[in-house]
Amino acid sequence: MKSLDDIKTVYFIGIGGIGMSALARYFLSRGAIVHGYDRTPTVLTRELESAGMHIEYRDMPETIPPNPDLVVYTPAIPAQNQILAHFRESGKQLLKRSDVLGLISEGTFNICVAGTHGKTTISTMTAHLLRHSEYGCNAFLGGISGNYGTNFWSDDRNLAVIEADEYDRSFLKLSPDLAVISSMDPDHLDIYGTPEDMEKAYVDFSFRVREGGMLFAHSGLKRLNDLKGPVTTYSLEDKGADIHSSSPVPRDGAYHYDVHFADHTIEGLTLHMGGLHNVENSLASIGIARKLGISDDAIRLAMADFRGVRRRFDYRLRNPRVTYIDDYAHHPQELRALITGVRDMFKGRRCTVVFQPHLFSRTRDFAAEFAESLDLADEVLLLPVYPAREEPMEGVDSRMIGTRMEEKHFYLDSLEAVLHWLDSNRVEVLVTAGAGDIDQLAEPITYLLRKKQDAR
Repeated sequence: MKSLDDIKTVYFIGIGGIGMSALARYFLSRGAIVHGYDRTPTVLTRELESAGMHIEYRDMPETIPPNPDLVVYTPAIPAQNQILAHFRESGKQLLKRSDVLGLISEGTFNICVAGTHGKTTISTMTAHLLRHSEYGCNAFLGGISGNYGTNFWSDDRNLAVIEADEYDRSFLKLSPDLAVISSMDPDHLDIYGTPEDMEKAYVDFSFRVREGGMLFAHSGLKRLNDLKGPVTTYSLEDKGADIHSSSPVPRDGAYHYDVHFADHTIEGLTLHMGGLHNVENSLASIGIARKLGISDDAIRLAMADFRGVRRRFDYRLRNPRVTYIDDYAHHPQELRALITGVRDMFKGRRCTVVFQPHLFSRTRDFAAEFAESLDLADEVLLLPVYPAREEPMEGVDSRMIGTRMEEKHFYLDSLEAVLHWLDSNRVEVLVTAGAGDIDQLAEPITYLLRKKQDAR
């Protein structure tokens, strides 16, 4: 393969994925011509096209440009994809997204953020702290930054903040100098087979940290004592952790709190993002910023200016009558944290959750856990399972979750049915959650709820 500096044309199979699109932006920023394929147009692919990339939505080999220098694919692409098959049959070298990101990380100082949950918020928050404070960084993120409207940016400083994805063991190709492990709850059992195998992958990730580096780890991790040190622990509740917080106070739609280190306290922090789990996420980012020598004042200013991540406790509408939050939560623990955060921020208001399960295998493996988390809401609208890369599994559908639930729930058969239901029913705090195409509801729901308010 040519060196990264010599690549002039790149083709991405699955360019609309959040990780793939960050790499596409990276090559575009280096002057390369970027082409790609994805199944359907989305808000993200339209943004990529506006930036100057060429995207096809037909799975037809004849749409491929001649002889790209590099072909990148995501493992989420089905094996029967014709464009993928064409490149394989032609003998063209194909690299996974993780391979390319691993190559990039070989030549930089890297902050790599891993975890079943929290990694997108922590990596985006960390990159924001470094950018806002003018310390500087490159960023490869798994979500769209609310401050900058992108999941990638470049900088002259040879430092990269990288979201370290555990799917397909991708994070084991990275070369961290500073790393974070926020959680290691079971997920992607279609890849790992058992929770124990997944936990071992996180332990292996800790051994990827370069000599002289540091790992920031949540103090409650099951395999904490097996991680390669030095390890700095953080926790919202565990006051014995190296980094912890005093009790955050919700006020005026924000959390106000102090962060305590063994020999230092940063007082007067403000986070304009819902969910106590996000206060906890901030502890890892603040620990990294302090490790890099960023001042308390710069940290305070950056945190107060942090506008969150698209689809992470993302306020789409908020006023005294109705609040609408959109979130990427697609794992039982993420749902629990999300709904608990909503309950904490909006005490006494009725919480309605629209949930789209993601993957048949995940629905099968965690149906009882999903039901337990969703029961924290007052009412739940369950959509069909979003298959993503999987074929349907016999007997696996949303009813596997619903039949285990105690609280009020409804089955809806489409995204359009959600809009019809909302048109006929009143909500106080509405949450849409899932990692499939449920994000397509965000704009029409916001429009509908505003329209209903104006009609009163």
